Amino acid sequence: MPARLGAALALALAALLAAACGGDGGGEDGAAATAPAYVGIDGRALFGQACAACHGAELEGTERGPPLIHPYYRPGHHDDAAFVRAVRLGVIAHHWTFGDMPPVEGLSGEQIAAIVAWVRERQRAAGIE
Repeated sequence: MPARLGAALALALAALLAAACGGDGGGEDGAAATAPAYVGIDGRALFGQACAACHGAELEGTERGPPLIHPYYRPGHHDDAAFVRAVRLGVIAHHWTFGDMPPVEGLSGEQIAAIVAWVRERQRAAGIE
């Protein structure tokens, strides 16, 4: 898939994901019609606050949680909706021996979409697609 098409598809999917997670899909000026709802939200910073303690600041994993820079978490195996479900509902351990992941409280749909977009960006940079 050409990089531009992949990026456009990722943005479109992220916009749908944000809407499905509680985004309102539109701003007063209608800008959300052309840009995902999470644009302007720092996914990296949110990941650092909500996820890095277990998954590592650079997605490398820790003794508390698995690396997200791993083929198990490629989009074809764990789609974006799987990340959303993990944040919202938690996860029963199935690939690793770290134990179950509890739900992550206090994140809006747009914030989760920004985190997922940042994780996917880092995965692509690492060759995981």
